[in-house]
Amino acid sequence: MSPSAKETPQTNSPSSSAMIATPHWLASQAGAKVLKRGGNAIEALVAAGAALSVTYPHFCGLGGDAVWLVADEKGSARTFLGIGQAAAAMPRGEIPLRGPASTLTTACLVDSWEKALAYSAAEWAGTEQLPALLDDAIALADGGFQVSQSQAFWYEFRRDELNDWPGFTGLFRSGGVQHQPALARTLEAIARHGTREFYEGALARRIASGLAEVGSPLSAADLAATRTDIVAPLRQAYRDTILLAPPPPTQGITTLGIMGVLGHLPMADFQPDSPAYYHALVEAVKQAFLDRHAIADPRCAADVSKHLLDPDRLVAKAAAIDPAWALPWPQDYRHGDTALLAAVDANGRCASLLQSLYFDWGSGVVIGDTGLLWQNRGAAFSTDPASPNHIRPGKRPFYTLNPGLALKNGRPHLVYGTQGADGQPQTLSLLLSLLIDHGLDPAAALARPRFLLGRTFSDSRDSLKIEENIGAELVSALAAMGHEISTIDALSPLGGQAGVVRIGNDGSIEGAHDPRSDGGAILL
Repeated sequence: MSPSAKETPQTNSPSSSAMIATPHWLASQAGAKVLKRGGNAIEALVAAGAALSVTYPHFCGLGGDAVWLVADEKGSARTFLGIGQAAAAMPRGEIPLRGPASTLTTACLVDSWEKALAYSAAEWAGTEQLPALLDDAIALADGGFQVSQSQAFWYEFRRDELNDWPGFTGLFRSGGVQHQPALARTLEAIARHGTREFYEGALARRIASGLAEVGSPLSAADLAATRTDIVAPLRQAYRDTILLAPPPPTQGITTLGIMGVLGHLPMADFQPDSPAYYHALVEAVKQAFLDRHAIADPRCAADVSKHLLDPDRLVAKAAAIDPAWALPWPQDYRHGDTALLAAVDANGRCASLLQSLYFDWGSGVVIGDTGLLWQNRGAAFSTDPASPNHIRPGKRPFYTLNPGLALKNGRPHLVYGTQGADGQPQTLSLLLSLLIDHGLDPAAALARPRFLLGRTFSDSRDSLKIEENIGAELVSALAAMGHEISTIDALSPLGGQAGVVRIGNDGSIEGAHDPRSDGGAILL
């Protein structure tokens, strides 16, 4: 039986040496096994991520992508952009949000395993092999597991659409025990033949055939061209830490931009349950989101990282915030769901990983007999020729995934990230301020009421959604400052699922995964 949050300690002493946090207990347990036998943080997250691809099929899977941010104990960091590219033969017209024609980009999660493990072996003396790391995922897909509360919620939320999704009906459940035998066979093929089996082997041919059968524009050549990029992360100073985030085409630059604006505001002087505190956070988010339209694949468009994080620009944006009145929210809404996994190993090396299918349940399309639910990340492209994110063959779309790490005194201090598309930078700004400006521990920070600017699946207004446990008095105060408020349930699924691990100056580790999720942190 999976442990509950109360049964698993969240904080350790300096003698405790490793931790993993994921949104599902079975995934956390898979990663913990690797750490316990001496594996490193990257290896643990491959095992946990594979298990999560089985147990959280509504948010992530082998038919999706992954973005990694890793750092060794001395703070040397790299980013793995496991982002699939657009098909070489692009269809004309508007980009659909669901269905076969939405399967416009390849899936790069599996390739990211190869690149991450190669880095692990070369730089961190990693010895774990892929077959052993996939054992738990295969067993879970074959043997079954209890459907999580999160899967049940999103299944019921989409119930009226499910019959229109090829291969979906009868495969996924809203309750009881979930089995995925076809996915188990796919995982076994990868374990036996290696990650490139997914892109160039017999499995790749089956995937390409299944894509063709449903009318996807993706081809066998597109699969074979899929590769993970290994790049340096972006950096932004905040108080006594250096925040790291993945570069474009991800919105990591947006998270850093928010924090760069907050760095010029007296966040530590505001009580974290005050209207001034939430107003400052919300307005900093708006200032950074005004620039988000410029983010695109730097291989195909201008790299705006240096410009958007220019210190003078951040000072000007902070000065543009009216401390008494809200700026209108001008952003187009982007859907998206994902899953955060974080690990720290016995040597103090860290890994933060986000996996995604884009929307909940991705495209809704199951590919042939592979058990693969394919992503719809191509829906993030623009059809406007003037947009930096205009769709074209081989291009990677604007990407919401942005796992994070923070360094203190040159060494890893925080490992963090969250699910939630547009909400990711918003949630991270709240969490980072609570952790850094106010010294909250990870569990306390994750339990605080959250906000979400813009539209959601269930509310098309560009309002400020706030969890109702923030209190009626604070809601009224924010409304008086010009914010259009909509309250959502406390610990709402719309609030995202975040995770945080913190490493103290003495080497102690404490961490937690979101109370809105089905998982938690395990320390060893």
